[in-house]
Amino acid sequence: MSSITSGNAVQYADSSKLAARGRLNREYTIAETGWFPWVARKLPLREGDCVLDIGCGPAWFWASVINDIPENLDLTLADQSSGMVEEALARCTPLPFGSVVGHQAEAAALPFGDDSFDVVIAMHMLYHLPDPAAGIAEMFRVLKPGGSLAVTTNGMGNMRGIYELTTVFGSEPFDPSAAVFGYDKAEELMRARFGDVTFSQHPASMRITEPEDVFLALTSYPPGDGADEAQLDAFRQAIAAAFERGNGVLEVEKETGLFVSRKPD
Repeated sequence: MSSITSGNAVQYADSSKLAARGRLNREYTIAETGWFPWVARKLPLREGDCVLDIGCGPAWFWASVINDIPENLDLTLADQSSGMVEEALARCTPLPFGSVVGHQAEAAALPFGDDSFDVVIAMHMLYHLPDPAAGIAEMFRVLKPGGSLAVTTNGMGNMRGIYELTTVFGSEPFDPSAAVFGYDKAEELMRARFGDVTFSQHPASMRITEPEDVFLALTSYPPGDGADEAQLDAFRQAIAAAFERGNGVLEVEKETGLFVSRKPD
């Protein structure tokens, strides 16, 4: 949900490209409980906790779940992108938190002291790091003893029906984020650092009815955003064929989950 490496500077200078992908998930996901409130209700938050959100992005999460979380949280918003931090602060400052501060920061070199936070949250961002284990080590360091790390990421089967269409760009037919830091890697690295990890998968699927939203989402990041006209034409044709096979609908399965580990006392 955020920019962490320098190669993502253009992608995550602001939330415009992220919004195209957010719209696809927001408008077409079928779930008894939406993703943001589902995560919020599973986070180990208590009233007055000091919380660090690493890779906070534009803080859509906090604005969406303010009624699902305990009161008086002291929230620290951190992102490599100064534009994202500014947007996150503007969105969260009016909300009823105990305090809200923002920091432009690298996830693998956090500018916070040891044992500073009760809860650290990293939502869909560890796959941006060259070394996710280094990021997890930093999150462990800034957690208080007994504090919790909450990480979200995707499984290899996530939205496969969409990612199979991107082979026209030379991409593999699966979620690229899951290939870097999917369920197996999250389990492995968090257990290695913390000694324990619990996992929950959000029960959801997608029923997409507008082909253009698929096009906009998948051309909002590499390699789609750098595709030439021939590739873009081939992508539109692949999308059209998929919708034709589904009689005007693209049914897609989702694999998106939450991992939580607790730092020993």
